[in-house]
Parts: sequence; C-alpha cells; structure tokens
Amino acid sequence: MGRLIINVAMTVNGAFEEPAAEPQGGWLVTDPHSMRAGLEMWQAADAMVLGRRTYEGLAAVWPTLVNVPGFEAYAARMNSMPKYVASRSLAGPLEWNATLLDGDLATAISRLKSEHDGNLIVPSAGGLARDLIAQDLVDEYWFNVNPYLWATGERVFDAIGPVRLDLVNTTTFPSGVVRLCYQPAPKE
Repeated sequence: MGRLIINVAMTVNGAFEEPAAEPQGGWLVTDPHSMRAGLEMWQAADAMVLGRRTYEGLAAVWPTLVNVPGFEAYAARMNSMPKYVASRSLAGPLEWNATLLDGDLATAISRLKSEHDGNLIVPSAGGLARDLIAQDLVDEYWFNVNPYLWATGERVFDAIGPVRLDLVNTTTFPSGVVRLCYQPAPKE
C-alpha cells in the first residue's frame, strides 16, 4: 500500500513559495548532504501527485535541466517518474509522463495508494495539499525548514487545522536546514 507524503521546503516562519525576483536572493538553502538526501527521496518514490499549478511550473523547468551540471541526476528522476495531476481545468492527455486524475479526489488517491507500494510525493503546500489534508488522505508530512525568516509569500497550510501531528524523525543538515517528518496523530 502506497503512502501519500506532502514534502515542502519552507522558511522557519512558514513561507513556502520562494519569490522569483527577490533582489537579495532567495531563502532556499542547499548543501551536498541535503541535495543527496533529496535525490534519494525522489529515487525511492513511486510517483508524484501534483496540482495543476505545480505541474505546469515543474514541467516548464525540469526538462531544461537535463544537461545542467549538478542537476543531471535530479532532472533524470524528475522527468522519468510517473506524475498524477489533480485538476479541474486541464484536459488529457498530459505531457511530461503525467496522467490526469479522474473523478473524486479521495477515490483517485485511494486508488493510487492501492496501485503503488511506495511513496507518492506531493511537492507543495498549495491548494491540492490543503484538499488532501481536509479529506484526511495524507500519511506523512516532510518539512524541509530553511534557516530564514521571510516577510512575503504564502504560508504553509493557512486556514487548515487543527490537525495533531506526531514527530517521526528529524534530520539536521550542515547548512542549517532541518527535515522534520510527521505523521497524523491517531484519532482519539
């Protein structure tokens, strides 16, 4: 049975969308250790589950990185892995090794979990992630907390909750990035 995992990079104060044109640079911090851990996560995953906006954004970037030094392995994995897209506005067939999810979100996710043995990664904290949380479909949360406070941008899971989480694991990287892994706490 597959597990649905929300994986999101964020700042300490919860910003998750890095502004594209910040004059002082962005908040996303990487080091060889966190990059290797991220690649291992994607290599072990069975598939991605995406909303329309994330799908369109990633599909525009990853195919262009196949020959960029340092990104070859990432690009190879991101481009080759199966992707399932939840959208009310897109019509199939989709490009970039993607399939449009049909019908009710809960039914579609339950079907994907039964068809896959490994992790189904949701690389976002936007509308799809909020819908998945609201419908109690998420098995685990992986927060990659970057050592920045950021004044602008949407915050992780605004208007969601309460949802009690149990800490499963933490990993601290030399860059100061901390990966926090949580599972939903059992219902009382």
